Amino acid sequence: MGHIKVENISIYAYHGCMIEEAKIGSEYIVDVDVKADLSKSAKSDALNDTVDYVHLTNIVHQEMAIRSELLEHVAKRILDRILLELSMVKKASIWVAKINPPIGGNVEKVLVKMSIKRKK
Repeated sequence: MGHIKVENISIYAYHGCMIEEAKIGSEYIVDVDVKADLSKSAKSDALNDTVDYVHLTNIVHQEMAIRSELLEHVAKRILDRILLELSMVKKASIWVAKINPPIGGNVEKVLVKMSIKRKK
């Protein structure tokens, strides 16, 4: 087994419970970590034998473009698509961070971390 991690995917999106967040939007940083058997690709050097990190990044961008009130909701959608579209993935984790959230005070970011495991 091995891990493929895509870090610091920077996205501007419109998530949040406040009307202003839907209009103005804000900056998000997303990290994705997937666990898969990488032994075949380590030998073959073939993209078809591994988890394509471009595909992972595309899923993140597409799902982040769909407005959600909660970070948990968008994170779950991303995780579900990863398992649906990438059969090699056994487990996936995601971190979705909203930069400078409008919660009062000086807060750098709020972050949600979620994981999902393929059922056997």
